[in-house]
Amino acid sequence: MKLIFLGPPGAGKGTLAARVVEILKVPHISTGAIFRSAIAEKSPLGLKVQAIIGGGGLVDDETTIALIRERLDREDARGGYILDGFPRTIPQAEALAAFSPVDRVVNFDIPDSAVLERLSGRRVCRNCGVNYHITFNKPKQEKVCDRCGGEVYTRDDDREEAVAKRLEVYRAQTAPLIGFYRDQGILVDVDARPAVEAVLAAFKQALHIRI
Repeated sequence: MKLIFLGPPGAGKGTLAARVVEILKVPHISTGAIFRSAIAEKSPLGLKVQAIIGGGGLVDDETTIALIRERLDREDARGGYILDGFPRTIPQAEALAAFSPVDRVVNFDIPDSAVLERLSGRRVCRNCGVNYHITFNKPKQEKVCDRCGGEVYTRDDDREEAVAKRLEVYRAQTAPLIGFYRDQGILVDVDARPAVEAVLAAFKQALHIRI
């Protein structure tokens, strides 16, 4: 099954993708991971991405599409995949349709207020990377990681003003894809507000997955 996961930052797409990968036995392909892999491999496209990012620029559609196409040509993606972070724009979606039409697009629907609560309350261990939340999952000792004793802090991109900006960019650039795919009849909406197990159950029901 070829899937696209849509949703704003904080919708839990990555968390759910990790569970769905186990069920469907397909790779979870995120744009960020592709960029990092290409850079590490020092491929021609990777060197181009490194130069763009190193210069503080945004990777252009042509380069992003080329990297995605290269990744989807690999053996592990032949039977399906989950795309997360691509496409971000209508032109990217049109390009994808030309070389790898998808079966379903899952829109993880969550209001901005819930995203702000999730992300602005998130705390991360600077040492081991474990996630906490000031409301739902506090460390036992304030600012100290339960696992390794490292410092628990707020990432810059989780500060309220940064989250608001990320949501603004998402709504402007990526949200139009919702209408684009709905018009094609391949979009399904899943409420991303509940806990992971409830979201997973709703996802399986929406896609008629019996596993």
